[in-house]
Amino acid sequence: MTGTRIAVLGAGANGASIGADLTVAGLDVTLIEQWPAHVEAMRARGVRIEMPDRVLETEVRTMHLCEVATLRQRFDVVLMLMKAYDSRWAAHLIEPYLADDGLLIGVQNGMTVDTIAEVVGLRRTLGCVIEISSTMEDPGIVRRHSGPDRSWFAVGSLSGATAGREEEVAALLRHSGTVAIVDDIRATKWMKLVSNATVLVTTANLGLSMSEAIEVPGMREFMVASGTEALRAGAAQGYPILPIFGLEPDDVVNPDTVVDTLLDALYHRFVTANTTTTVLQDWSKHRHSEVDDLNGQVVASSAAAGLEAPVNAAVVEVAARIERGELQPAVSNLALMQKLAGLR
Repeated sequence: MTGTRIAVLGAGANGASIGADLTVAGLDVTLIEQWPAHVEAMRARGVRIEMPDRVLETEVRTMHLCEVATLRQRFDVVLMLMKAYDSRWAAHLIEPYLADDGLLIGVQNGMTVDTIAEVVGLRRTLGCVIEISSTMEDPGIVRRHSGPDRSWFAVGSLSGATAGREEEVAALLRHSGTVAIVDDIRATKWMKLVSNATVLVTTANLGLSMSEAIEVPGMREFMVASGTEALRAGAAQGYPILPIFGLEPDDVVNPDTVVDTLLDALYHRFVTANTTTTVLQDWSKHRHSEVDDLNGQVVASSAAAGLEAPVNAAVVEVAARIERGELQPAVSNLALMQKLAGLR
């Protein structure tokens, strides 16, 4: 895609990793980030991506978020890797700098795709699912636990307005991982939400890595119960069960085993011994997490369909207490979540 002007809006751990991959591929990429120290570190020393099998270091073009207003040219493709709850204002921020025939892609967790489309229009929106495991503690340095060989994306259109343009984005993201082009991106994103509801906040509430948390007695059963509620809420909205993470349709043909299958695929293909979720990383930095866009979305969607989601409600309640400073992430929170959900 020679000549395509690309922005990565949100150059944290995942955004910086993707931006570095695209830069090394010789593409015209600008990383736009809201952490000032991270921007200055990348300007001074480039970005360093530490992976299990290698280290990637490269100079990158960067901008502070406040410098977006100085732009005089528009981007053809914007990969947005902001938190789900930042989607609307971030889309409004970049919309004036998105080409009339450009594409804005929310490479994010959560059901953000329609929010983005409301801002920039269906003809400039594509949906995306991301599965990369990475962390960043120090500015300019990313620890990417799953390199491009163990990262996965799905790309799809919301309507016929962008039909046939999915490959434009898939070609970019293939520099960072395997990419599937899907027919139903909303349902595919909900399947990722099922996985997220199973793992992200549940394990963070225990204050453990993903590998450690699932070994706590009773934890796997609780995680599967949370994902099962999410799967049920998706069915109530008319979303079909679809394979993600490189699974095949036959792998998800039995609704009773889908959540277990997704959990096993996630842990087998993407989780390493030290992998912690984005939620626990946010809390370690005293930041608000995406719990309301993940398990909170399951609770809200279930209520709208006349269903109950007591397990997800318990996850949200404990996470809220942690964010208010009333609790600390701890293994003892499993018993509290089980009690709140009526499981003990």
